Amino acid sequence: MLDFNSLNTVSVGEAMVELAPVGEGQYKRGFAGDTFNTAWHMAQALHGRASVGFATRVGMDKFSDAFVAELAADDLDVSVITRDPQRNMGLYLIELDGVERSFHYWRGTSAARGLAADGSALAQAFAGAGLIHLSGITLAILPPADRETLFAALANARANGARVSFDPNIRPRLWPSMDAVRQTIPQVLALTDIALPSFDDEVALWGDTSPEATLARFATAGVAEVAVKNGAGPVSVLADGQIGALPTPEVKGIRDTTGAGDGFNAGYLSARLLGQTPQMAIIAGQRFSAEVITHLGARLPKARVPSLP
Repeated sequence: MLDFNSLNTVSVGEAMVELAPVGEGQYKRGFAGDTFNTAWHMAQALHGRASVGFATRVGMDKFSDAFVAELAADDLDVSVITRDPQRNMGLYLIELDGVERSFHYWRGTSAARGLAADGSALAQAFAGAGLIHLSGITLAILPPADRETLFAALANARANGARVSFDPNIRPRLWPSMDAVRQTIPQVLALTDIALPSFDDEVALWGDTSPEATLARFATAGVAEVAVKNGAGPVSVLADGQIGALPTPEVKGIRDTTGAGDGFNAGYLSARLLGQTPQMAIIAGQRFSAEVITHLGARLPKARVPSLP
């Protein structure tokens, strides 16, 4: 079973200003993003037992100031955030149809697109981390040269003992082509210790016929630990060379499916950091995901974040 040389975690990616509907023509401002959602939930779940940082790049504007202040107030390490005097945070607006959401994005000039431009800043952000988490969205928003800078920083961090977790989280609109995705994913899998894919993404990208096929492909790529999320279906797992599956408990009262996978990742990774087995970590991930989808929005109120032993 994988171990960790430190509980300290750095999640890498983009957070955006969120405009969520609260009434006819009225919206509430918040912040969200896949790896940010995971980092935020981890920070609340770990309750100060570890440092959790969110490595990103934001602007110098008031929205960016408010974002950094909110993270600091919620016990995240903001020292790994850099500032861009020329760009601001990206923005998206939500439309809600029942429990499903649709999104409208303004992120083409987001400051986060420069988060990996400085290799030395990345190295400093990763120093002392036991776990570094990123996603396919992290990769998609970066210029190709900066992506290579990120890969080099991840390789150096792994050489110094860090573990890397990766959620492919494929968003085709962010990539120039699906071929570009297929060329990039193997590069990051070569640097990945824990993979947290969603089966529907793997079907769309690679044509996998079953979660077991997904596990086999990740194992061939050299990933030691894999948990395949599959909506309401079982979570399939590869750990210590063994394949298994755990059923996903039925969830009643679903209000909003946004952020379900990010919540699972938070529960899973937090449990693993605390020494729980991958199977126990899946149960923790399912608890987090269940809470998220019975609440409006991708992040839970602090009081509803599940506790961990």
